[in-house]
Amino acid sequence: MGPHAYPKAARLAKTDEFSSVFALRPVRRSRHFVLYVRANGHPQARLGVVVGKKFARRAVERNLIKRQCRELFRLRQPLLGGRDVLIRLQAKFPREDTPTVAAFKRICREELSYLFDVAARPLPTPPAPKPGGGA
Repeated sequence: MGPHAYPKAARLAKTDEFSSVFALRPVRRSRHFVLYVRANGHPQARLGVVVGKKFARRAVERNLIKRQCRELFRLRQPLLGGRDVLIRLQAKFPREDTPTVAAFKRICREELSYLFDVAARPLPTPPAPKPGGGA
C-alpha cells in the first residue's frame, strides 16, 4: 500500500482507544465538528469518527460524513505522524445551509479540512513538574 492508503492499522476500532482520546479536552471545534488529538506512540496516525443519529438522522448523511473524514485523513496521513485523531459530529447541518448534496459535501469538506490542518500542527507539550513540588 502507498503512503496515502487507509489500512485497518490506521483506524481507532476498540472502545479503549476511543475512550483514551475522548478523555482529553477537545483541541478545536468547528460549527459542526469537534476535534480530539493525542500522541499514540506509534509511527502511524490513526483515525476515529463518531457520527451519531442525534445529529445526522439519515444513514446517507452519516456515511457521507464518514467518507469525507476518511478521505481527508488518507490525504493528510503523512503530515499527522504518530497521533490518534478523533472527529465527532456535534451539531446538525440545517437544511437551509445544505439544500443539495454538493453543498453538504462542500461545507463538510471545508470544516474537516480546517480541523485536519489543526491536527497536523505540533502538539503542545505537557508542563514539566515543578522541582520540589511534592505534597
